[in-house]
Amino acid sequence: MSPVYLALSGTAFTFASTVLGAATVFLFRKHIAQRVQRIFLGFAAGVMIAASVWSLLIPAMEMAQEQNMRPCWLPATGGFALGGLFLLALDRLLPCMQAGGRAQESAKSSFARTTMLVLAVTLHNIPEGLAVGLACALASENSAISISGALALSTGIALQNFPEGAAVSLPLKKEGLSNARSFLLGVLSGVVEPIAGVAAVLISGSVTCVMPWLLAFAAGAMIYVVVEELIPEANTGHYSHTGTLSVMAGFLVMMVLDVALS
Repeated sequence: MSPVYLALSGTAFTFASTVLGAATVFLFRKHIAQRVQRIFLGFAAGVMIAASVWSLLIPAMEMAQEQNMRPCWLPATGGFALGGLFLLALDRLLPCMQAGGRAQESAKSSFARTTMLVLAVTLHNIPEGLAVGLACALASENSAISISGALALSTGIALQNFPEGAAVSLPLKKEGLSNARSFLLGVLSGVVEPIAGVAAVLISGSVTCVMPWLLAFAAGAMIYVVVEELIPEANTGHYSHTGTLSVMAGFLVMMVLDVALS
């Protein structure tokens, strides 16, 4: 079986899971209540923290060790720092930089939050697509074990992508976007996986060495968004413990998915 076909099939499956997760936004016909908003923002933060650790940073260090990079923690450390700095620069360079006026600052804050959330999850999905594509490229001998391993990897990522799709679309709805637009942005955050998967097969020889850096870069971007935007929003107002407990719940759910399916 062609590695390109395998990569496209596997990443299409993971992308479909993201679409289903983003579609949860249609369960809410009206504006989301304040307490429910904190729950969703906290859950999204927990999901992103766990994904950053188990899906990105730990695999980045393991891959660096397998490739005999010395020191093996350098790609994880450097990539993580670059990811955070990239989001910091993006936050500074976003439009609506006009001075004065609380309304203008509020509009800029909302736009920045929306942009960074979508971008962070999108960056996270790129190395996941690359990982599926590389697994399919390694199944060049068409052995049952290699193919089943690639499919198992895509299944694990697909199960992780469902809460991630919801973690994008639901906070965007909270920002005031329509159901359709929130769903579309959630879908677009996952469409990069099939693209990255096929690209990994085509350039499998040259992408392996930079994978640890890409994984850590995505982790740094996600943690920046969590600390800068999601957790503060989840803990505003009364009963802030709701947001805190939601962060813990999201972390536990994603941790179990990552560890059980790794």
